[in-house]
Amino acid sequence: MKITKIEMVRTNKPIPLAGEYRPAWTQPDGVPQTSFIQAFHKISTDEGIIGYGPVRGDVDEYVKRCLIGSDPFMIEKFWKSAMLGNDTFFRGSYGGIDIALWDIAGKASGQPVYKILGAISDKVKVYAATSRLCSPEEHVEQIQYLMSLGFKAIKLRLHRPDFRDDIKVVEAVRKACGDELIITVDCNQNHRSTVYQHWTWQTALTVGRELQDLGVYFFEEPLRRHDYDGLTMLSDELDMYIAGGEHSQSIYDYREHLRYGSYDILQPDPVIGDIGITGLRKLGHAAEFFDRMIIPHVSSLGALALSFAAAAAAVAGLRNCPMVEFPFDPPFLTTESQQFYIRNKFVVDADGYITLPDIPGIGVDIDESALAPYM
Repeated sequence: MKITKIEMVRTNKPIPLAGEYRPAWTQPDGVPQTSFIQAFHKISTDEGIIGYGPVRGDVDEYVKRCLIGSDPFMIEKFWKSAMLGNDTFFRGSYGGIDIALWDIAGKASGQPVYKILGAISDKVKVYAATSRLCSPEEHVEQIQYLMSLGFKAIKLRLHRPDFRDDIKVVEAVRKACGDELIITVDCNQNHRSTVYQHWTWQTALTVGRELQDLGVYFFEEPLRRHDYDGLTMLSDELDMYIAGGEHSQSIYDYREHLRYGSYDILQPDPVIGDIGITGLRKLGHAAEFFDRMIIPHVSSLGALALSFAAAAAAVAGLRNCPMVEFPFDPPFLTTESQQFYIRNKFVVDADGYITLPDIPGIGVDIDESALAPYM
């Protein structure tokens, strides 16, 4: 089998959202988002097998030089030549290309990728990642609805001008939803802003102590990701898990975090950097050696289905991965808005898990015709 074509399927008309969407990490100075563009990689072979992967930025001609005419099973060779710690600053991530190659490998083998990699289970626990800064009352109503769908774990965003208002939200959700709910928080302190006053180490510690008393499971991005000393001191001060790393450009960005012990939980995104399925597995095993956990970050909107499928396939065989992120924040981040082009949609069950599809490849059955109105 040989690769014959590499292309990007991309809508050229905006896909509307349900109103003005203001994700927390853009606040308070971000412009509301009212639509998005859907895109994914499509790699074809001379045997008619097609692999799909999520897109983050344009991919340069180097990928085609590496892969056209080559055996798609030579995934590690592509990793070595294209993804070995290279900076993605001047190009798009190759993570989605890696995922598409694994999709081909699974389809050609007649097996789901998670089984090829060696699985512990055929399902993964997920947490519903909300994305906006709502009032305590709004968040209580929202989380109760998510629990009615089956979610046993959720994420709240902390990015308000006054951190005490962040704490009030977590207090309200804990009081209303009980101790059985797993609450995680994302402080988004690694994002840039011209207006927002990012936390000092002392503020992060103050907030962390309050959240620890509320039984929060992990404290994500309380400081900038390269503040190794600050994160390490924070980890030493708190019993609550410190998490982060979604913006890392390669798995090697985590080397110092593992050396310092600054993150208890590593959160690589398969396509924000050059990570993909190959990188998630490598990093998961490295984290295990250091007695650390890995909980993949999963991007929302159009990237959700392919990114989640890749992340779930990669970690289904890792014993140090307790759950996977699943962006879900109605009326903006929903099954309909994020998976409209997928025939076999990912839906949480009554126990808070998503069962991995028992179909060859990464487990996503794409319906390209669903994109027709936006092409």
